[in-house]
Amino acid sequence: MGAPDEGAEGPEPLDGPNGAIEIVDDRTPPPDDELPPEPLDNPRRLLVWPAPDMSTQQALSDRGYRPVIVNSREEVDAQIAAYPAALFVDPLTGPITRTALQSLRAAAVAAEVPVLVTAGLGQATREAAYGADPAVLLKALAPRDSEQHPPRVLLIEEHEPIAAALTAALERRGMQVARAATDADAVALAGRMRPNLVVMDLMQVRRRRAGIVDWLRGNGLLNRTPLVVYTSADIDPANLSRLSSGETVLFLAERSTSTEVQARIVDLLAKIGTN
Repeated sequence: MGAPDEGAEGPEPLDGPNGAIEIVDDRTPPPDDELPPEPLDNPRRLLVWPAPDMSTQQALSDRGYRPVIVNSREEVDAQIAAYPAALFVDPLTGPITRTALQSLRAAAVAAEVPVLVTAGLGQATREAAYGADPAVLLKALAPRDSEQHPPRVLLIEEHEPIAAALTAALERRGMQVARAATDADAVALAGRMRPNLVVMDLMQVRRRRAGIVDWLRGNGLLNRTPLVVYTSADIDPANLSRLSSGETVLFLAERSTSTEVQARIVDLLAKIGTN
């Protein structure tokens, strides 16, 4: 058998696109969408404010992140060349102000770095809250389209008492709120409203299932739509009614530090930081 003429194409591939034999990948993902995610190949910078507590620092390091503490807009700007995965605002170790939060959010949005903020549903009165009014802080996070348009908030919460109370608090501060019961339902709703801010129960996030994070990324909105996550995991269902009276509120100065919650937060950071 002679060699092919010069310039002639080689043999057709047996598989792949346009191949003589079409290979169909019929493998299905594992049924358990809560399997531990794969570790990152290399340590990646994660901007953090304020300084994380020891357990959070360890959880981030164990998953391959290099936390870099930033305290100002200038410090955020100085880290952009390193392509950080996200700005992680986790106000467990220090007070938080509307001005600081707004400044850091603006720097991250300008640099196209996703923003994740943690919160908690606290059993306390507003007078005992650590930091500013939570609704004021959430409003500071929402990058409005213009001064003439109120911020649009997508709330993802399956429990009606929690959803009603959070909606009322945000609407009192001049925000428009649309609520979805699940992460999957939120995708269709987001397409209609294109939110400026997403507030959601951490337990709704499924790392191995497409949801609001994937939709925001696919539509070029993840880097300018901050996400606030909280969890009601530690709240006695009998106390959910206190949300409507203000005895239980959403704080940006506390959250659960249980092992499961820590793991879910780091998993969400991995989902957000995926290129």
